[in-house]
Amino acid sequence: MPDAIPHDAVAAAIGLAPHIRAVREELETRRRVPPSLVQAIKDAGFFCPYLPHALGGLELPPLTVFRIIEEISKVDGSVGWCTMIASSESHLSGWLRTDVARAMFGQPPDVRLAGSLRPEGQAYLVDGGYRIHGRWDFASGIHHANWLLCTCTVMDGDDPRQTPAGVPEIRSMLVPVDKATIVDTWSVVGMCGTGSHDFIVDNVFVPASHSLSLLEPPQAPGPLYHPRLLFVVLWSGTVANALGIARGAMDAFIELASQARSTSSPTLLRDRALVQTQVAEAEAILSAARAYVLTSVEAAWEAVCAGVPDPSHEIAQARLAITHGMHEAVRVVDRLFHAAGTNGIYRKYGLERYFRDVHTAVQHAAGLPVHIESAGKVFLGLRPHDLGW
Repeated sequence: MPDAIPHDAVAAAIGLAPHIRAVREELETRRRVPPSLVQAIKDAGFFCPYLPHALGGLELPPLTVFRIIEEISKVDGSVGWCTMIASSESHLSGWLRTDVARAMFGQPPDVRLAGSLRPEGQAYLVDGGYRIHGRWDFASGIHHANWLLCTCTVMDGDDPRQTPAGVPEIRSMLVPVDKATIVDTWSVVGMCGTGSHDFIVDNVFVPASHSLSLLEPPQAPGPLYHPRLLFVVLWSGTVANALGIARGAMDAFIELASQARSTSSPTLLRDRALVQTQVAEAEAILSAARAYVLTSVEAAWEAVCAGVPDPSHEIAQARLAITHGMHEAVRVVDRLFHAAGTNGIYRKYGLERYFRDVHTAVQHAAGLPVHIESAGKVFLGLRPHDLGW
């Protein structure tokens, strides 16, 4: 089952570009996506593209979502990031009971998720569910979210409850955003417009049906929710954001090079042999990294769709391509930034924002070197213990 691309969805993402450009300065100063742009992204369905068909969602395949996020990120990294985070978290709706999720999200569905898979809270068992406490960080898009993903350690008295495997039990809770207190912490070097503040949830009841564990079978059918594809799906958007930023940096550099000189030479940057070489090398790095992501994610998707009994090799290739692609995106932007010389530091050219954003993006968990190590284990005939491999 190949990843057919709904061109209208990708075209809609491209169509958002003028709106995004118009609010770029507001993104930087207000540190959030403006309401008018939130509405446009919501109307396009891009905050929840992985929502199951049974919930009224688009249930788009991963490479389609990759292209949507890539196009948005070319224009602005922060908007691409918020779209990526919400889209990834919408994938987790496949682990909720259909009747419960339909009641939670409404019809037509309105799902704008923020929050974290990191277990930074505690959940205490009570009749009918859990009472949770905690403080979570990096809640990108929290100002426009309507639900929060609050991942908790389930407690047994003062100690974590243990699973049969002897490890602490972890569950993710979905909490309405108005039950949380936002803590303004987002003063950062890059991705300034994501509004990735901390939030606190204190003594809030969560029905058991509003919680999920990724160690349990998904409720939604179909390959998109196959447990082995979990992080391929979640992080295809993360690498799309990084590669989109790198492509935006390339576009900004080409525009800069056609008008900028330096104090030591009257020759335009574009007419210098060294700059021409650096641009060509950056293009080769970016195109190669992107091609690796596209081919490997498609191969993993097709393997799962075809019911391949053990798609370990395809999963490893896809996850390696994702991490590799994020770091190659940084290499591209760095090369262009230095090729620009002192011109690169001026806000008027736009390159410096892509530089700041890509260095922030690569700090995401998808960029950790451990994923490269785990892929190597698979290629050597070993089996990583990490979820999703």
